[in-house]
Amino acid sequence: MLSLAYSRNCIECYDCNFAKCLHGMNSNRMVVTQRGVLPPAKYNYADSAWFKYILSCTAATTAELVTYPLDLAKTRLQIQGETELNSKGSRMLPYRGLVGTAVGIVREEGFLKLWQGMTPAVYRHLVYSGTRMVLYEKLRDNLFSVREDGSHPVWQSIMGGIVVGGAAQLLASPADLIKVQLQMEGRRRLEGKPPRVTNVSEAFVKIYTSGGVRGLWKGCMPNVYRSALVNLGDLTTYDSVKRFFIKRGFTDDYWTHALSSACSGLIGASLGTPADVVKSRVMNQPTDHRGRGLLYKSSMDCLLKTVHNEGFWALYKGFLPCWMRMGPWSLTFWLTYEQIRSKCGTSAF
Repeated sequence: MLSLAYSRNCIECYDCNFAKCLHGMNSNRMVVTQRGVLPPAKYNYADSAWFKYILSCTAATTAELVTYPLDLAKTRLQIQGETELNSKGSRMLPYRGLVGTAVGIVREEGFLKLWQGMTPAVYRHLVYSGTRMVLYEKLRDNLFSVREDGSHPVWQSIMGGIVVGGAAQLLASPADLIKVQLQMEGRRRLEGKPPRVTNVSEAFVKIYTSGGVRGLWKGCMPNVYRSALVNLGDLTTYDSVKRFFIKRGFTDDYWTHALSSACSGLIGASLGTPADVVKSRVMNQPTDHRGRGLLYKSSMDCLLKTVHNEGFWALYKGFLPCWMRMGPWSLTFWLTYEQIRSKCGTSAF
């Protein structure tokens, strides 16, 4: 039993390993020191999972708004090579490269059409980016082993990036499907084809009516593969390259972030572009009343037909805009994310 001896000016704890003498206190106050018991930690909402989720979505939305025109140009470049699509309606004049694609969209459809399909893109990141960032941080902090210098094994970062990227994209695939279809509506009008959808809600209803719940996940597997690889490039490469630069004398500033994000964008684009081409074509193809694709039976069928009809390098159509988008996207995202975490009192990523 804890024995206490206290007076008006002094309170001493005899059973503890240490004794404290407190002077000048009011006589009606008693201090009890218990060995091995710490006061409960104050809840810090800034480091909670839900708050980090909100910050991730905010940073991703900012990056998407800045770089979305490049994503639209990339999708147009990837779709325009489909011989089955070009054989119907009026003959379309293909865009030539990133600049030609962007200029053609502005000239033929209007400047604001560079952000066509932006709404479902934001919806996607409200699911995708929030999920991948929070899950990755949870895995890293609770499951990854830590070396003496504070770093984590690269193979664990690779596996973590692949798993959380694929899982997040699987949840966000319906929004990505709607985004791809809206991105192609302007081109369909120029080809003399009737519009399929005009807004997000109409696209959702049409996809659900024609294919049911399963139709909302049309083309999800190449999308999951792509996102797993892109997330590998974004998270693992960025973290590894940044540590590499800092160990060699670089300061942790904007220039280091820019170089790291450019490298992560290059690796992510190299790994993800083939799956991105397949994803865009599978998602954009017309379907029958059961929601089954009319051009491709599966993602593998799309891959083989693309290589057979257009050659291997067709899988890298849109690579340059993909890289040029992923670099600025990664830079904008990481700078925004780290800054708002710092401003809100959240620990650094």
